[in-house]
Amino acid sequence: MASDLVRFSVAMPQSLLDQLDAYVERRGTRQNRSEVVRDLVRERLVDESLAVPDEEVIGSITMVYDHHTQGLSARLDKIQHRHHTEILSTMHVHLDHDDCLEILAVRGPGQLVSNMADCLLGLKGVKYGRLNCVAVRK
Repeated sequence: MASDLVRFSVAMPQSLLDQLDAYVERRGTRQNRSEVVRDLVRERLVDESLAVPDEEVIGSITMVYDHHTQGLSARLDKIQHRHHTEILSTMHVHLDHDDCLEILAVRGPGQLVSNMADCLLGLKGVKYGRLNCVAVRK
């Protein structure tokens, strides 16, 4: 891998560099500036891929919802069945008397995955939700 690395310079204000160094330190001893910058670039490229209709992404949809909300479970199921090819797996956890946590592992075209997440997370009764894409499938 070392043979395919390319070095380049980046100019930035000292205050921004100080923030970067503090971030590197918080991430732990195995990290350095270069690895953190690579991670940030990868993260941004994954975010960009959500806007490209056919760019395949891999990630998760996490949501907390009130299972007492009338009709919510049926609406969640309907959307998930409509997207069964993009949903690889689900985990459902009963948090307390009212709330459930549901995590969906997803894979598919970025725009489709993003639209599915919007449909799920926009339902009445969903208290918290987030689409988190971690990789572009190659």
